[in-house]
Amino acid sequence: MAARGLLLASIYLSLLVHECYGVTLFSSLQKTLQVTTTTKRGQVLKAGEDKVTITWGLNQSLVAGTDSAYKTVKVQLCFAPVSQKDRAWRKTEDHLNKDKTCSFKIVEKPYNKSLQTLDWIIESDVPTATYFVRAYALNAERHEVAYGQSTNDQKTTNLFDIQAITGRHASLDIASVCFSVFSVVALFGFFFHEKRKARMSQQK
Repeated sequence: MAARGLLLASIYLSLLVHECYGVTLFSSLQKTLQVTTTTKRGQVLKAGEDKVTITWGLNQSLVAGTDSAYKTVKVQLCFAPVSQKDRAWRKTEDHLNKDKTCSFKIVEKPYNKSLQTLDWIIESDVPTATYFVRAYALNAERHEVAYGQSTNDQKTTNLFDIQAITGRHASLDIASVCFSVFSVVALFGFFFHEKRKARMSQQK
């Protein structure tokens, strides 16, 4: 009973902070969602080709009513600390309106307390970096009130790498090789023709 009261008080405090200051702080959110991915440690996925299976839902060990204010779930792809170093445009901020940790939306849908699963094909514009997945629960006013993520609090476990599209394709490489070979053959043909033409002129 005391645990339930403490949790509800924390949620109320989170809402009060937003109402008073007009901001949502990540540090004020309750970690009530569970998020997992099918990625493996050290796995390198290709943007625009590979897919990640993501599962999220309410932590079933929590007391009933914890999710009473949840209306929407927003799942995002987030940079791991190793890919934020010396990159101010990816910087983590406690103020969620300024936070750049999670810059890519995966999906947003109505909240459902049962486990949800999505097979997400990595978008082609995702840059090369190390990532994890985070889900936010939003209330009716679309303010973040809770979260969960596929890594630990230090963001060091269950990370995965994505390799960006390089812009080069096999068909372009083949065309480039063919063009180079044609150019060399044409050049030798030109010199052979000129040499033969000069020889014929000398014989006359």
